Amino acid sequence: MSDNEKLSMIRHSMAHVMAQAVLELFPGTKIAIGPAIENGFYYDFDLPRPLTDADLETISAKMKEIIASGVPFERKEVSRAEAKEIFRDQPYKLELIDAIPEGDTLSLYTQGSFTDLCRGPHVESTKQLHADAFKLLSIAGAYWRGNEKNPMLTRIYGTAWSNPKELRVYMDYLADIEKRDHRKLGKELDLFSLHEEAGPGLVYWHPRGARIRQAIEDFWRAEHYKNGYELVYTPHVGRSWLWETSGHLGFYKESMYPPMEMDKSDYYVKPMNCPFHIMIYKNTKHSYREFPFRWAELGTVYRYEKAGALHGLMRVRGFTQDDAHLFVTPDQMDEEIIEVLRFSMFMLHSFGFQDIHAYISTRPEHSVGDPEKWEAATAALKKAVEKEGLKYDIDEGGGAFYGPKIDLKVKDAIGREWQLSTVQFDFNLPERFDLTFVDKDGTEKRPYMIHRALLGSLERFFGVLIEHYAGAFPPWLSPDQIAIIPVGENAYDYCKALEKRLKGEGFRGVTDLSSDRMNAKIRNAQKMKTPYMLIIGEKEMAEDLVSVRYRGGKQVGGVKTADFIAEVHKAIDSKEQI
Repeated sequence: MSDNEKLSMIRHSMAHVMAQAVLELFPGTKIAIGPAIENGFYYDFDLPRPLTDADLETISAKMKEIIASGVPFERKEVSRAEAKEIFRDQPYKLELIDAIPEGDTLSLYTQGSFTDLCRGPHVESTKQLHADAFKLLSIAGAYWRGNEKNPMLTRIYGTAWSNPKELRVYMDYLADIEKRDHRKLGKELDLFSLHEEAGPGLVYWHPRGARIRQAIEDFWRAEHYKNGYELVYTPHVGRSWLWETSGHLGFYKESMYPPMEMDKSDYYVKPMNCPFHIMIYKNTKHSYREFPFRWAELGTVYRYEKAGALHGLMRVRGFTQDDAHLFVTPDQMDEEIIEVLRFSMFMLHSFGFQDIHAYISTRPEHSVGDPEKWEAATAALKKAVEKEGLKYDIDEGGGAFYGPKIDLKVKDAIGREWQLSTVQFDFNLPERFDLTFVDKDGTEKRPYMIHRALLGSLERFFGVLIEHYAGAFPPWLSPDQIAIIPVGENAYDYCKALEKRLKGEGFRGVTDLSSDRMNAKIRNAQKMKTPYMLIIGEKEMAEDLVSVRYRGGKQVGGVKTADFIAEVHKAIDSKEQI
């Protein structure tokens, strides 16, 4: 048995111990399900009263008593009728029993006073569980069987490990995650806000956050032009015909906002940009000599995510998609995929992501398009990934119904994996919209279409960046690159002139002219994670110098202002962290 399998068994067993503790502490509780999950476990309950954080301590103490009792986990196979009798007062278990196919084995596990419907496996006895190697983490709501029409249950999350040392390491990791939480840092650094009362899942970019967004967008646009793309802008709404033709109304309607009726037609706000780029393509006839077309757009789209799925910037209802569509001839497919992947890697590396893994998703059971095209497209994706020297896995059958794809996932500073870039083939939309081009032989043929996002959505990408850097962005992205701190009021005019000089160099700087003492001004700049702090006193004014205090604490006095300017230019141009 592998270490992961042993851990899963420990966690599953700990979920049962927790359920026993809850039942003993809260008589009348109805139990639902309690699986092991990555890094822990949970159990769902229908409780006689809401739980508080203080209740977690009480439940933990009861769990330690159960662990100390050393009772065995005993497995027993039963008939359907026996199972229903045992769980006659547990409606959720009865529903699960009814869902088990006829002929399947029904097994129960019992430890002490608790019996659960379960396939297992479990540890032999609670003696194999460590009372100091688990912790209950949080309380959440969860709809029964994930359906919002069903009752809302109370879910208790916990983590469990083989020994206390592993638990301590994991809790330190969770503390690091909490410190990096983009929602917390977004508020502390005044970057963005979300307003439930004005519309959930919609992001308000504050001036400081907008500066970072502009830096991202300026770099994005410049690099797209360098790489042979043209930028387009398209409407936010379109007639229902667009979405009927594209297939979104058939496959994606639940995630679209309801239509608006105008001019006796239904209009939908766009969940995707692709149909609009297609309309631009269809505006004129095209010859093979013009290909490839590479059209990119930072297009804001709207998708109706369920309220329970919304999460800060990571899952929102309105977001700006880093989107592009490439129209290519069949013989350009391999070269274009290789180039798109190279461009994706360049962009991700530029933002500080180095550990990147590719996933190639192949043809699903239900798909459209010639199987030979699927094979050729999948081969092109593999060739591109191998040429780039990327590690990759195959997700068999994981492609969309209209084509295979590459997903690029990056690991952040603490090892979490995030999916950012996607390269997606499409055999469907060129057919649905009757796209053609005139080939060398004078006949009309279908182009291939490639959907491509390098960063994903700007909102989600920004959230990932905040957590990756824990809010301490490299200078090229920092909202305020430089804080100018006068030693006294007599330095105010000089500092304002210096700020103007630095802004003339293209830097983002601000002078602190508040009534705070100098040390308080330094603390304020450090709190906002400003990369450079310039302390300006009599000597600095007299000799055109700056005393530099770096974000990490390093201090260098007597630096010529021109030399400091050159240093910051170098840091920004190289996109290096300081």
